Amino acid sequence: MEFNIQAKDPGSKARAGEITTGHGIIQTPIFMPVGTVGTVKAVHFSELETEVQAQIILGNTYHLYLRPGLEALKMVGGLHKFNTWSRPILTDSGGYQVFSLAERRKITEEGVKFQSHIDGSKHLFTPENVMDTQRVIGADIIMAFDECTPYPCEKTYATNSMHLTHRWLDRCVKRFSETEPLYGYQQALFPIVQGSVYPDLRKQSAEYIASKGMPGNAIGGLSVGEPAEDMYAMTELVCDILPADKPRYLMGVGTPANILEGIALGVDMFDCVMPTRNGRNGMMFTTQGIINIKNKKWEHDFSPIDEFSPASTSRRHSKAYLRHLFAANELLGLQIASINNISFYLWMVGEARKQILAGTFASWKDSAIKTFMQRL
Repeated sequence: MEFNIQAKDPGSKARAGEITTGHGIIQTPIFMPVGTVGTVKAVHFSELETEVQAQIILGNTYHLYLRPGLEALKMVGGLHKFNTWSRPILTDSGGYQVFSLAERRKITEEGVKFQSHIDGSKHLFTPENVMDTQRVIGADIIMAFDECTPYPCEKTYATNSMHLTHRWLDRCVKRFSETEPLYGYQQALFPIVQGSVYPDLRKQSAEYIASKGMPGNAIGGLSVGEPAEDMYAMTELVCDILPADKPRYLMGVGTPANILEGIALGVDMFDCVMPTRNGRNGMMFTTQGIINIKNKKWEHDFSPIDEFSPASTSRRHSKAYLRHLFAANELLGLQIASINNISFYLWMVGEARKQILAGTFASWKDSAIKTFMQRL
């Protein structure tokens, strides 16, 4: 994997670059739609390619390990072959499930014992077998196994968890270096910075992660309930320490405002379930602001969902029609909403990239956030 910075914004720490992988080039800053079990919910791959114009999608190691399972993925030649997505894929290691499935897991030095949310069966994830699993899945970018701490989190717990994440990272790097990719293209391992909202821990973790010299680095354990100002403060602190010549990935973030503020702090990569999850519940992100399509005010509004959207779906269908689909519980409504929202997110980071290249990002950002976050 290669990363080349093409421009830096003079008024912020934002930068525009390109990541080259075995499945194509990713232009940064980039938003990555979440495809947890090998599919971005309610969106067909042809729509991801044409309407949404996604450059990279995510998969999740924990979920793919359970279904369809490693045997099927290895037989077919990895996730790219299984779901027919020919562009880059990134896989989360399952570390987030250590956080989100707290009632179903037990953490030890060896790893994490999980109880499947599907059938209750018991499984053990270790740094070593998580690397092996991601080799089988075959993502272009794979994540180190970590513990994502909750918020709020006592400092003693955050400290112990951070050190455990670092020890697990050492084991991940060792196993990764001892194994080879299975499908004829290279994979890149990203470590993850932890430390909750404690500046001294974040600094220590960022320095440790940077010392590993991996092709890229991730920032985890944020957007888990902490105030936005804490998230921004920790992000800025970490970005100032992580190598400038490597892509920085802020995991699980977030709103349009979160993403644009993150870009201003030097982040290159983002992912979040918000555009699809909120879309399925009627929240539409548009170039003019946020719409709750279920509100009665849209019942007789026959203007396009977003006349300025790059997605023809959003320009073709009216707010009234989409509201009708939601009222009638029609699945097409979920599909249109998801396409609209992911298209907006990809358009937004694309606009941010244009502004960085033009040297005008800092002045554009504040007005863009005000527009994108207003309720219509």
